[in-house]
Amino acid sequence: MIPVLICVLISLSAAASDLGTLYPELEHSRTIYITENGPQLSVVAEQPKVVSRRGANVTLPCKIQRDQSLAPSRRMRIKWTKLTSDYLTEVDVFVAMDYHKRSYGSFHGRVHLQGSSPMDASLVITDITLEDYGRYKCEVIDGLEDGTAVVSLDLEGVVFPYFPRLGRYNLNFYDAERACHNQDAIVASIDQLYDAWQEGMDWCNAGWLSDGSVQYPVITPREPCGGKNMVPGIRNYGQRDKDRNHYDVFCFTSYYKGRFYYLIHPSKLTYDEAVRACQKDGAQIAKVGQMYAAWKLLGFDRCDAGWLADGSVRYPISNPRRRCSPTEAAVRFNGFPDKKHKLYGAYCFKSLN
Repeated sequence: MIPVLICVLISLSAAASDLGTLYPELEHSRTIYITENGPQLSVVAEQPKVVSRRGANVTLPCKIQRDQSLAPSRRMRIKWTKLTSDYLTEVDVFVAMDYHKRSYGSFHGRVHLQGSSPMDASLVITDITLEDYGRYKCEVIDGLEDGTAVVSLDLEGVVFPYFPRLGRYNLNFYDAERACHNQDAIVASIDQLYDAWQEGMDWCNAGWLSDGSVQYPVITPREPCGGKNMVPGIRNYGQRDKDRNHYDVFCFTSYYKGRFYYLIHPSKLTYDEAVRACQKDGAQIAKVGQMYAAWKLLGFDRCDAGWLADGSVRYPISNPRRRCSPTEAAVRFNGFPDKKHKLYGAYCFKSLN
């Protein structure tokens, strides 16, 4: 038995020597793996990021690549889920297998497969909402084979800092969610805040983000904002207790279906008079998010301070000029005056829904 073993070792050594002679560029330490049967199904997102806007329809791409030698499968299962901002859980969106299809939760009745071919698992979402923003996973299962791909849905919009009449640093995370929702917005993501910072957002007050972290963007370093010797960037307080810790919030909003406008009125109004005046005009008093969207996305410009739904007084300036935000385009904030003061106009919003 020993002579046979010696012969085998000599043969292997000779084979290795021959390989070295024939292919001198091969590294001797390299290991080559040969698989006889590779994966017979894979899933590809041709476009990893799709950009749309609130109220529009969008298609999230997902294509199935399958071994053509396999017989067509009627048991192939396609499942779409939405990943939460912390990636810890997944929210069901849509499932399809053969003729059986089902949509879930807020997506019910708004999603379907594009189905341009048997290998097309792309998801169509109609009438996009702010909450649809995020990352989606396309998963295809065919017997023992499966594959996944992730697609991001981004929305054109604007990030704005917000605090209520109570003052700064009065919102826990859940209060922050409600505050943004009440102003026609959602809590912004870190990606949305980063994009806003790149566009020049400079804000020294820390605010909640959708992943439960607290951060703020700084363009011009200064002592009250982390120190003047710090580099520009996004200051990060990290994850905070969602119940016990209190901060401001960064909200995000997008295009709307409706008309935002300054109400022409013969006299200045109290807050209650502004509410009634908008209602008399067939509208509602406008929300902060609607003003920011009109200013940032539609170039709305008005130098008249007016009441908004949260009791604040603001006005949007797209073209800086003397007495109207002379140094920058911005939504100017006049605070939360006494609602009985008859000093301001009214901004209204008329929905088209």
